[in-house]
Amino acid sequence: MAHSYRRHSRLGVLLSAFTAAAVAACGLAASGSARAADNSPTAVPAHAVTGYWQNFDNGATVQKLADVPDAYDIVAVAFADATATPGAVDFTLDSAGLGGYTEDAFKADIKAKQAAGKSVVVSIGGEKGTIQVNDASSATHFADSVYALMQEYGFDGVDIDLENGLNSTYMSQALKSLDGKAGGDLVLTMAPQTIDMQSTSAEYFKTALAVKDILTVVNMQYYNSGSMLGCDGKVYSQGSVDFLTALACIQLEGGLDPSQVGIGTPASSSAAGSGYVAPSVVNDALDCLTKGTNCGSFKPSKTYPGLRGAMTWSTNWDAAAGNSWSSAVGPHVDAM
Repeated sequence: MAHSYRRHSRLGVLLSAFTAAAVAACGLAASGSARAADNSPTAVPAHAVTGYWQNFDNGATVQKLADVPDAYDIVAVAFADATATPGAVDFTLDSAGLGGYTEDAFKADIKAKQAAGKSVVVSIGGEKGTIQVNDASSATHFADSVYALMQEYGFDGVDIDLENGLNSTYMSQALKSLDGKAGGDLVLTMAPQTIDMQSTSAEYFKTALAVKDILTVVNMQYYNSGSMLGCDGKVYSQGSVDFLTALACIQLEGGLDPSQVGIGTPASSSAAGSGYVAPSVVNDALDCLTKGTNCGSFKPSKTYPGLRGAMTWSTNWDAAAGNSWSSAVGPHVDAM
């Protein structure tokens, strides 16, 4: 997620190379069905808002999980860290940086969120994340270590936010193994960069398609991005409703179920280097995709009323801005 701590723009121009693939992806009919809404003991709503919670202080409001507004249906705890074992991850609560937040209180807050109908997942990666799952052994280590964190802390699942490369073959293997360990109750979210979802041949997109039978939602990051292709083959610049809708169309027509697609935007201009849009623009994009209203110059050829919802980086930056993002987008998603 972009902000002063994470998010570099490693996006090159690369547009011409993706033109044919992006347009071809949009010609594909969405296939497969999304995982059912009750895909975890804490059911994920048909329309859901995801927010990243920062396990560090980078100038945004320092929060405990209990401080995260009820508008958030999925809370992604950012981030788990790589260990010396290839593929394995661990999580350490930054108690000192979070004002003495104890592990016992953190675990109790996870349970309280779940009792309130929310899901809490552990996010893997971030701008500085160096987790590599590129062979069978590291895939096993990944699945085993994430499941151990789920057991230790009570997480409902995992968020994949790897920004430094991803191997679709072995990450898919790892996620399916993890889902098996979780008894088919895994909440699985992803937060790829825009460049990662321009084509169905990209490793991130291939991973999402390979695990779509267990995938909850892909909340692509529509920020810290260069100009990108929409599903109509035209180039769109970030910071507009067209950027959100025309790029979402690639995923919607490239094989993901609408319920597996969400729109990720910064909670404030301080949360990302570029690409911030007002919450009203997020709501316009949701309306355009689900109802065909409030569109910009791009209007999809059909509507996707089952669209999952929206995501923001982060709940902390949202709080620093008076929770203006979740106060506006949360009710709008609920009413979809």
